[in-house]
Amino acid sequence: MKSPFVLASGVLGTSASLLERSARAGAGAVTAKSCGPEARAGHANPITIPWKDGFVNAVGLTNPGVLEEIGVLREARERVGKHDCLLFASVFAPTARQFGEVARKVAEAEPDLIEVNISCPNVGSEYGTPFSGFPATAAEVVRYVRQALEGTGVPISVKLSPNVAEIRSIAKAVVEAGADAITAINTVPGMLIDAYAGKPILKNKTGGYSGPPIKPIALRCVYEIAQTVSVPIIATGGVASGLDAAEFILAGATLVGVGAGVYLGGAEIFGRLNQELLAYMAEMNYGSLGAFRGKALPGRSD
Repeated sequence: MKSPFVLASGVLGTSASLLERSARAGAGAVTAKSCGPEARAGHANPITIPWKDGFVNAVGLTNPGVLEEIGVLREARERVGKHDCLLFASVFAPTARQFGEVARKVAEAEPDLIEVNISCPNVGSEYGTPFSGFPATAAEVVRYVRQALEGTGVPISVKLSPNVAEIRSIAKAVVEAGADAITAINTVPGMLIDAYAGKPILKNKTGGYSGPPIKPIALRCVYEIAQTVSVPIIATGGVASGLDAAEFILAGATLVGVGAGVYLGGAEIFGRLNQELLAYMAEMNYGSLGAFRGKALPGRSD
């Protein structure tokens, strides 16, 4: 990859032209918005509220359905490829079995990777929580996806939630079930209330909080996951500078996702992030990302 920065799912990912915009700006990979088995309108407005340098949102997984998304992905693959950029797809479903069915259809578009979004609060398991809430439900989804993708050669990354009692056990479970990589993390659950109206601001009442304020949470999750499994980690959560990215790489991340940062700085943020990370590496005399990846982990700081 030309860059370790990835456009996170849900941001400028609804069309091939938007995905190309981030590719042109310097992203090493772009992730399309999550798609499910059928078209979904999502929640009514308001769905996104800025707060304290971040955002609280409950979009509701708006998407055209997997059959239409295949066309978007095919066009996007051609357009972002012209900029030496990889294309990641993202899938969700209401049941573990349907995760596999959607992934198999998406694989027809030949994305470079499929992100399995088991951590969105809008889609839950039989226990009423996202599939990422427990090792057993998380692993069940991965097994169905792994089986469905047999013979396609398309790798999968499983997107985990920070809203769990112990993320290490879940990371271990999905890797043992066949995950090739882990994306960490999804948004942090939250809400806002209008004190004068006396009611929640978001139409869905609660949503996910993202942006720079959640970086310490994401960093801790990546740090713990890196000590537990050996697969690549795509770190997402609060990246707004090259130094933010360096911290995640020091914690063991392979790639670094950018979501709210694109809202705050536009797609052009990728060029700045690349420059700032290169400046940090030059200052520290690191000749490659591998020279400092995981250096902050126990026993690897010298």
